[in-house]
This record gives sequence, C-alpha cells and structure tokens, in this order.
Amino acid sequence: MAKQAEVSRAPLSLYRKYRPATFAELRGQETLVAVLEAAIAHKKIAHAYLFAGGRGIGKTSMARILAHALGTSDEDIYEMDAASNRGIDEIRALRDGVSTLPFNSTYKFYIIDEAHALTKDAWGALLKTLEEPPEHVIFVLATTELDRVPDTIVSRCQVFNFKTPTHATLKKLVLDVAKAEGAVIAPQAAELIALRGEGSFRDTLGILQKVLTVSDDKKLTEDEVAKVVGAPSSQLVNEFLGGLARGEAGDAIALLNDAVASGVEPHLFALLAISKVRAVLLLRFAPKMEVALKEQFGEDDLAYLKELSGTKGANLNSEVLAELIGALLEMPRAPMPQIPLELALYRLFGER
Repeated sequence: MAKQAEVSRAPLSLYRKYRPATFAELRGQETLVAVLEAAIAHKKIAHAYLFAGGRGIGKTSMARILAHALGTSDEDIYEMDAASNRGIDEIRALRDGVSTLPFNSTYKFYIIDEAHALTKDAWGALLKTLEEPPEHVIFVLATTELDRVPDTIVSRCQVFNFKTPTHATLKKLVLDVAKAEGAVIAPQAAELIALRGEGSFRDTLGILQKVLTVSDDKKLTEDEVAKVVGAPSSQLVNEFLGGLARGEAGDAIALLNDAVASGVEPHLFALLAISKVRAVLLLRFAPKMEVALKEQFGEDDLAYLKELSGTKGANLNSEVLAELIGALLEMPRAPMPQIPLELALYRLFGER
C-alpha cells in the first residue's frame, strides 16, 4: 500500500491568531467598549446594534466579544456574510430560526456582516423582525457603508461608529505582534507597515505576516520591510523633499519616476512624502510636537526635517501639503498612479 502523504495545515493568519477575545484586548475603541460594558453591567442590552466603520477595524470582533460577555455559547452565535447571502430567502430562513429558543444560552446572537449588501426585499423582511424581536434574540449588523443602510433599519438599532485606528495604534500593534512571534523589528520598519496598513488592523497584520514570511532570521530592518511592501528608502523620500524645498520640480519628478521604475508603489511614496511634509510644518509651527515626532522618525530623519522647517525649506508650505494630499486621493482613478503627483508638482513649481 502506498504511504499516504502527510498534509500540513497552513499556519493561522496573524489577524485570526491575535484577534481580540475580550473587551480589554480591543485597541482604539475605548469609548465604545465603555458604553457596552456599562450596558452589560446595568443589564440594559439593546435587541439590535449597528456597528459602522472601515474594513478590518474590529466590528465583528466586538460583536463576538459582546456575545460571549453576555454568556452566549458558540452554538448560539450565528454569523452571516450579507455580501454572499443577500437575498430575501436567506433573511426568511434567518427569521424562521429566530423564533426558536437558544440551545443553552440566554440569547441567540446574530451577526450580519457587510449588512449594506442586503437587497431591498431582504431589508423589508429583516425590518419586520427588528420591529418585534423575540426577547431571546440580539442582532449586530456590521457595515462599512452606513449610508447604504435604510433609515428604517438604522432607527431600530443602537448605532456605534467605530474609529479608524491611529497610526500610533497600528505601529504598537505591529511591535507587539512581532515581539510575540519572536521577531525583532526596527521602529522605522514598524512605521512602514503601519502606514501601509492604512487604518486597518487586518491589513496591517497581513502585511506583517508577509514580511515575516520572507525574513530568514526574523530581524526586520527598515530596508528589508521597504522592499517587501514596495516603499521607497527614507533617503529617497528625503531627496524628493529636498527637490521640493529647492523648488526644482524636474529633480523631484525624476526621483519619483526612478522610484516607480524600481518597484516602489506611487501611493506609498506619496503617503511617506505627505507624512514628512506634515512633520516639517509641525516642527515649524508647533515645535513642541518634536517629542511626539521622535517616535515616528529616526534620529537622522528628524534632524533633516528640522533643517527643512527653517529657511532652507521655505518652499515646503501648506500649499505643498494640500497638493500632495489631493494627488494621493486622485491616484486610484489615474491611468498611471504617479501622474496626479506629477501634476501637483507642475502646479506648484512648473507652471508659474
């Protein structure tokens, strides 16, 4: 008999491995946590909640934690992805299930993710249940697009607007998880991953996992991370800022296109340039911010940014920052993502 090949399981994703399991483990949603904990303590639980906010910021994690905090067992927690189960038949089946009692919990707990994707008929069917819900049922509707949820549904839910995690929160997450995974990560490398995560816990940990996968010794330097995520080197971005400071659009545009040709993502290039121009302006107009900026930038970078905050960087002003932000927002619609950034530089320095 042929020997059966062993099948190894894929490692658990970092986002699932480090998914918060208690209110105390949730990051960046302290106000919402305090409200829910108070509601539990005073036994004032709503029959329906609407969790709204960006992707990967903890809405469904919060829902599961709330369910478990109410003593709901896993067999009485029902999750439905409305993006793939969006019709009236699925909601009718859900409504039929609502009428039965939980197995061994006080509540049957329903989590409907991507709720905005439900059809008009599905919303109508769900509304009838929300209007007269059984006492043993709690709903949590999670959405990234609150404006697509009908007002009749919103009015029957307690609405919780989730905050997008700050850059500092994401950076600390990267440092904490990397340490737990036995990795040593340079602070500037953690900065790049946090920036690339763009306000999402899930995306940030996905990038960290990718970086850890390609690292041989789990000692993550800024240069190593930059190569993985498609980020320009700190020196390259500083040279770009130097071109802007001198008012030399040609030099800055050449640097940008050389970077893109070498594999740097224009979107990330713009994000890093924006963060440094912002730092220059903060150092110029709010010098007390230097203490906070020390945690974001390395010693050499901070020294250069301080230099640009003086007369040497007079051309770096609020107009430059506004143009760079506008270019960043235009990039997803551009035929070539670097074009909006080039146009911004033409407007700032090329066309007088």
